[in-house]
Amino acid sequence: MTAELLRESFQIQGRNFDKAGEISSEIKVILKDLGIDAACLRRVVIVAFEAEMNVVMYADRGTIALILTDHDISLEVRDDGPGIPDIDLAMKEGYSTASDEMREMGFGFGMGLPNMKKNSDEFCLESEVGKGTSVFARIRLDSHD
Repeated sequence: MTAELLRESFQIQGRNFDKAGEISSEIKVILKDLGIDAACLRRVVIVAFEAEMNVVMYADRGTIALILTDHDISLEVRDDGPGIPDIDLAMKEGYSTASDEMREMGFGFGMGLPNMKKNSDEFCLESEVGKGTSVFARIRLDSHD
């Protein structure tokens, strides 16, 4: 059994683009201070940032839980958003339901979910229309690009 070394939860406020990216930056500082390997750190921060942006863009609110064990780092993301009607379509690079306004701010190019999966050793996405979305991503500490 693997023991948790750290568990921290962060609240994400939907539609708050001014604060978008602050949580993934905070996660980066926490893990860097703990001496996490740079390649692993980069992967975790990419997953955290993409997850945070998806919550900001599409949901009213959400949470990211950061869980560190001696073997891996997991991110559990849950939101109270509209849900994803077609997960297979949402996982295709370049597919996006972002508004023109979001695109003008530099977001919504359809790379968020694919980037999260690509940078995870384990990735699971569950969504129910009208209820919200949950994402689980695990990055092993001993994995390399």
